[in-house]
Amino acid sequence: MEDVVSSVQLDRDFWADRPVFVTGATGLLGSNLCAALVGAGAEVVTLVRDGVPKTRFAELGLEREVTIVRGALEEEATLARAVNEYAIDTVFHCGAQTIVGTANRDPRSTFETNVRGTWNVLEAVRSSRTVSRVVFASSDKAYGSHEVLPYDEDAPLRGEHPYDVSKSAADLIAQSYAKTYGVPVSITRCGNLFGEGDLNFNRIVPGTIRDVLRGRRPVVRSDGTPVRDYFYVQDAVHAYAALAQAMEAKRHAGEAFNFSLEQQVTVLELVSLITRLMGREDLVPEVRNEASNEIARQYLSAKKARTLLRWAPTFSLSEGLARTIEWYRARDGR
Repeated sequence: MEDVVSSVQLDRDFWADRPVFVTGATGLLGSNLCAALVGAGAEVVTLVRDGVPKTRFAELGLEREVTIVRGALEEEATLARAVNEYAIDTVFHCGAQTIVGTANRDPRSTFETNVRGTWNVLEAVRSSRTVSRVVFASSDKAYGSHEVLPYDEDAPLRGEHPYDVSKSAADLIAQSYAKTYGVPVSITRCGNLFGEGDLNFNRIVPGTIRDVLRGRRPVVRSDGTPVRDYFYVQDAVHAYAALAQAMEAKRHAGEAFNFSLEQQVTVLELVSLITRLMGREDLVPEVRNEASNEIARQYLSAKKARTLLRWAPTFSLSEGLARTIEWYRARDGR
């Protein structure tokens, strides 16, 4: 078991003893964010729907370090109770159904979680007398398909497929609550997160790493040409904390911030980089070209975050991947 405080280090002077509510706490971003907040001395309350024993959340022993509220984003009363009973100051709304394939198969549940879940969180905050800031995890997918790239924060939100639409809608709802009701919510839009603790092996990064560890050819479900941003989860944790801290002076409510390495690679280039870092360039990817509802090119400008928040990523793509590979290698048992 790892020591929770050995994770990303945040500003203890700011976070110590601060009541923080995290949705999506057992996911890739949420678990690493919770670890960093616990390490900084925050009083962390989490919303957990299912108990999954192999998550990063469980590995770090976070169930012993945080208060767990059992429930789902669709349960408005549960969210209101959590926010009010624990006198929450800061909310990180990271909870969502994040898998594009799942959204295509079951759009209704994706809309229920991502859209209804977001307004439920914001309603709980609207009725609270203690919450001073909300950081809401939107996505670069909220922008949909654009000819002019990179996306900046003024680009229209026009998702077309179920997951993209769910993020466009939730993003606009967050902006609406800020502008109509004065709810102190700011919005993050990141590229494709990867890093320690991602158990969704249908995603390209952990899936490729697992295939290589087991001596198999990596599977590419698209034709390999889609261009994406890939963003290391520990840099995302720093970004979310930086935005939350910048909101202390009642700034940035209703605003969105892109966070990105500002490095664009194709799926095949990413797979090639992983196999090279793992010393298995002989494992030529199996390109199946069976993916549907894929946007050809998506990448972000992080100029606003760099300028207004003085934020910059700590890790290069290769460095983040190397750290991620070592995490999976240490747990592969082969």
